[in-house]
This record gives sequence, structure tokens and C-alpha cells, in this order.
Amino acid sequence: MFSAQTYQDRRAVLQNNVANGILLFLGNIENPVNFEHNPYYFRQDSTYLYYWGVQEPKIAAIIDIDENKHIVFGDELSIDDIVWMGRQETLKEKCLKSGVQETLPYAELSQYILKALASGRKIHYLPPYQSSNKIVLADLLGIKIAELQPSVEMIKAIVKQRSIKEAQEIVQIEQAVNVSNEMHLLAMRIAKPGIKEYEIANAIQYLAANKECQMSYPPIVTINGGILHNHYRLNTLKDGDLFLNDSGAETAMGYAGDLTRTFPVSNTFSTKQKEMYEVVLNAFNKAQKLLKPGTKFKDIHLKASQHLVEGLIDLGLMKGNPEEAVQNHAHTLFFQCGLGHQMGLDVHDMEDLGEQYVGYTQEEPKDTRTFGLKSLRLGKALESGFVVTVEPGIYMIPELIDIWQSENKNADFINYDKVNEYRNFGGIRVEDDFLITDDSYRLLGNGLLKTVDEIENYRAEHLV
Repeated sequence: MFSAQTYQDRRAVLQNNVANGILLFLGNIENPVNFEHNPYYFRQDSTYLYYWGVQEPKIAAIIDIDENKHIVFGDELSIDDIVWMGRQETLKEKCLKSGVQETLPYAELSQYILKALASGRKIHYLPPYQSSNKIVLADLLGIKIAELQPSVEMIKAIVKQRSIKEAQEIVQIEQAVNVSNEMHLLAMRIAKPGIKEYEIANAIQYLAANKECQMSYPPIVTINGGILHNHYRLNTLKDGDLFLNDSGAETAMGYAGDLTRTFPVSNTFSTKQKEMYEVVLNAFNKAQKLLKPGTKFKDIHLKASQHLVEGLIDLGLMKGNPEEAVQNHAHTLFFQCGLGHQMGLDVHDMEDLGEQYVGYTQEEPKDTRTFGLKSLRLGKALESGFVVTVEPGIYMIPELIDIWQSENKNADFINYDKVNEYRNFGGIRVEDDFLITDDSYRLLGNGLLKTVDEIENYRAEHLV
């Protein structure tokens, strides 16, 4: 945990940014795998971690703005718990570390909320993503799950606060990024013909665990990089494959890293692989240089898309005017997703609060209909203190190619005969994490090799 003062200060800021009522925070529970006492790995809700810091299942907390009270609701260990798990730090002791003096049994939460509702007071709560918390909220408020209406005022206040990372948060994020760097270097050392994808996934997860880290998301380790979120790991690597590794570590305090590298299973890139890789890397480098406060991330996304188009024109897969091609969304045959997202306590930071609040503004809402743009998680102007990923890519998806070609879609910009020569190419993505500074940006972590020469030389020197 951070200092008690950190959590007190964070709660004070939030309390001052919401007019009145009660701010309700629900922690997560231990979810069973196949029976009650065999749970999945417990991960506390990120907003709960941010304001309260306590990593304990089945607890809740309130900030009573009107009465200026901060209370945590939860149960201390029973003697049966102690018999099975031994004496542990009490909930009261944990809460004192976050500057909370008052703790009450979990059952008293219902009484507190009912009394407030009877007085006509407003209960602010966040969108629940766990089924258990949907049920809890419905029971507490006496309404159906379908009638739950999260507090937009609370969401906006939290997004505003959590988006700007504190110096101590950056330390945590850089720890996660540096462990992620080590994971990627390990993958580059062990990936070779004959090895299974899951062997690489297992190796990088083992490394993270030895650094006291979890994974910040299920790793994508695949020779089928054209599948954006490919979690199938049974393929055997062979000469000529491109291997895509999108993986990141999460520190014990919950902060994430998120990196992607693509490299050849053979000792060197083939000519075709190298040419396509250089197109993606150029777009990455150009996008990175545009990062600064006041610049809309959507504009950077569109500029990166234009650089991808320019490279694809050079290779003969596209034609025409690059800017017009992007305006007509022709690039989305190759780049179907967004350029990046915010990152922090969540790898897609605060995604559970709603992209319309996290990544966009009321004045410039998200485009939810246009293919490509509807997958852009961040569009609004960058601010000093934001942490963002930059991750351009090229993805050859045979089924998408066939649909577009059958419709002769964007034929003014796409050379389908040439595209079909690449239909089984797979995919390439390059991704790093950045802090937006007062006038520019800073790469987070120690840096991870990314040029063709760096990758080939490292592989030649260190391949196990």
C-alpha cells in the first residue's frame, strides 16, 4: 500500500468533486472455479484499490459527503477462518493503513443505505461488472438489476482524478513495464521451431511470478498475429512464422505494463516480413513523436493510419491518396483496432467506468458505428500525467479480405490481387507505454529493442 495520507488525500479530492450524498464502493469477492472453497485468484476492484488500498474480498466502503464520514464495511476473521488460514492482519489494521478509523460489520451496510434512502439521500455507485455486485447493489437499493443507474457525476469525478498519475504510481507502472521487458526478452530467447506457443506463455508467466507479479491480462503469444486477441496457444512454431507476443506484468499493488513485440521464428525476417515490419515500426515512431498535452489521441491515431497507408502503397497493397484513403476508412482492412489506450491500475485503465467517460468527452463523443474508430478506446486530448499505450499494427484477416473483395469495397485504394498474396501473412504489432509530460512524452521503463537489426542481433546472440 501507499501511505495512509495518500488514500486520505485521494478520498478528500473525490469528496470535494461530488456535490452531496453517499459514495458507495463495492470490493470484489472470491469467485469459485468449480465449488465455493476453490476460488480463482483474487483481484480487488481497481477503483477500490485507488481510494482504499485494502486487498480483501467481500468488503465495501462509503464516503458520506453530507456527514463527512469514511467507513469500511467488512467482517473480521472468525475462529473457523483462523483454524484454516492462521492468524492474519485484521481488517481494522488494514484499514488504518489507508487512514480509515471506522469499520463496521458487512451486514450493517444494508442498514446504512436503507436509512439514507429513507431520508431521500442520493446513493452514488459505479457500473458493476461482477455478477455478485450487481446482485448486491440491487438488494441494497431495492430495485431490479436492469434498473441500476450508475452515478455519472461519480464516474466523471473518478476519471478526472485517476487519469492523472501520481509520481508514486509512475514508479509502480515502470516496475510493471520493466518486468514486462524481461518477459519479452525471454520470449525472444526461447522461441524457435518445434516449441509450442503455450511453452512461451508458461515461461513468461513463471518469470513474472518470480518477480512477485501477476499478468495484467491473459498473454497473447501466437504465430497467428492476424487474430487481434488470440488466446489459443497450441500451435507449434516453425521456420517462416512470425511470432507476436502481447503480454504485460502487474505489480502486487495492481499497476500494469502492456507491451507487444513481433519477431521471426527463423533467425532473420524474410524480405516480405521485414518490409511489412518496417511499415508498422515507421507508423509507431511517427505516432510516438506526436504525443504531447493538448493533442487529441484520435488525431494521432489517424496520422498513424495514414503512415500505414503510405507504407502499404509503397509495397503495392494500396494505392491512391493516403489521406483520402484514411478518410474513406480503407486502411481498416489492415488496421481494424485503435492506436492505444490509457493504462494504470487497469491495463485498459478504468474501462469498467465506460469509454464514453474515460476516453472521450461529451462535446466529442466516441464514434461507435465506424469500423476501426469504434475500437479506438481513447480519442480525447492528452493531458500531462496520462499514461498511454501506442500500438499500431497490420493484420491480414482472410475472412475480412474476402468480404471486402466480394463487395469491391474501397477498390480505389486497395489492390486486391496484391493483398491476396499476403492473405495468410498473419499480423504485426509494436507497442510501448508512455507518460505524457508537461510539454512532450517519456517512454516508460528501461526500453525494449524494436528495430529489425536489434531483434535479429539479439536473437542470434541469445537464442537458447
